[in-house]
Order: sequence, then C-alpha cells, then structure tokens
Amino acid sequence: MRFLDANIFLRYLTRDDEAKAEACFRLFQRLKSGEEKATTSEVVIAEVVYVLAARSLYNLRPDEISPRLRPLLAVRGLRVAHKRSCLQALDLYATHPFLDFEDALAVPEMERQGLKTILSYDRDFDRLEQVSREEP
Repeated sequence: MRFLDANIFLRYLTRDDEAKAEACFRLFQRLKSGEEKATTSEVVIAEVVYVLAARSLYNLRPDEISPRLRPLLAVRGLRVAHKRSCLQALDLYATHPFLDFEDALAVPEMERQGLKTILSYDRDFDRLEQVSREEP
C-alpha cells in the first residue's frame, strides 16, 4: 500500500499536465478494480479542495468540486481514515458554500463523537441547524 499526496488527485482532476493526468488515471483505474490499494488522509483531501477552490488557481465552486472528488474517494482500493466524514463534508460544502471545507469537515467529526456544540468565533456555524456555536 502507498500513500497518495494531493498532487495525484490534482493532476487527475485538472489535467494540467496530460502525461501525469494519464498516469494518475491509470492509477485510479487500478484502485477502482482493486488491483492496487492506497491510502490518504483528511488533510490531503482538504488540500485538494483548497487548491481547486483557490481563485488564483482553478477557482472552482464547492458544487463543482464535490462531484469531481467524490467518485475518487469512493473507489474501493482507496482507504481514507474517516472516509464517510470526508464524503459528508463534501456534501455539506457543496450545499452550504458559505462554509470552508475545513469547517465542513468539523461537522461530521462532531456528529461522529456525539457533539452538538462547537466553540468558535466563526459565525458561519450559526447557519447550520445541526450545530450550536458558542464563544469561549
């Protein structure tokens, strides 16, 4: 098993280097078929989302990022700790574009731990029904 860095996802999704994009496509095909296994982390996924959303780079909207990234995370040969939380965060990010992806990741993590209250100065959390925000 090998670890996938953010640039593997980015080369595949952006196709900004055709040779690398094709190599990444073949890798994801092997992962999809189960011929190969790999892992990555929530931090890598957050970096991918950040780069795709960056105005100075790709400037994609949350509702454009989520449907592109979800199928890659769903391939059977890719292991992501808390994959379900990442997928939930992508959905939340796409439907609530006022949230940063990192904030969207906090919500399923809170749910996983049975927490309803977040200590934060970020008022965007006030717009979510499932979260109660308090300031310290």
